[in-house]
Amino acid sequence: MKIAREGILYIGLPAVVAIILFALGYWPIALFFVVISFFMLYFFRDPRRVPPTEPDVVVSPADGRVTRVTTLTPEEESSATLVSIFLSPLDVHINRSPMAGRITDVSYTTGKFLMATDQRASLVNEQNVLTIEGERISVVCKQIAGILARRIVCWKRPGDHVALGERIGLIKFSSRTDVVLPKNVTLTVKEGMKVRGGTTIIGRIQR
Repeated sequence: MKIAREGILYIGLPAVVAIILFALGYWPIALFFVVISFFMLYFFRDPRRVPPTEPDVVVSPADGRVTRVTTLTPEEESSATLVSIFLSPLDVHINRSPMAGRITDVSYTTGKFLMATDQRASLVNEQNVLTIEGERISVVCKQIAGILARRIVCWKRPGDHVALGERIGLIKFSSRTDVVLPKNVTLTVKEGMKVRGGTTIIGRIQR
């Protein structure tokens, strides 16, 4: 399985320490570092995903559990819908483009490190916001750091074109990914559902 390049240091360092400790005869401690190295190998896995071939769909930008589905401004007819996905340390942490299009804006903001499930995290936590413009709609995808996460990685820049489900970055350790969908997208997920980045359809664009 492919491993994200950002994980090489996290995998290699405890592995080297384990080898040294084994050589010195400190077996119990060495085994602890072996476990850490294997966990990092698992955490930074980057599995291949095949996006759906159906037209006019929006897919999940991350693996995890849908923790919040809400209308941002209910009093407005054109109000957008927010879908929040919580990524546990056991989930794949690669973020993927929810739709095909052109990235028109990438905005990184420093901030706090509240629990990713906290509703305030979307406003005050460290985050990276990508705006993706497709043929019919535009969506906003937020990479949000959690209480353990301290590094958001984004591989895309304004002007880049992305395919449906294409890798756009990752968030190290526990985190959250939000996607803001316009009103003309019919949701196909609800709170509590498990989703897979790049493959689970979370919305369909109305014709």
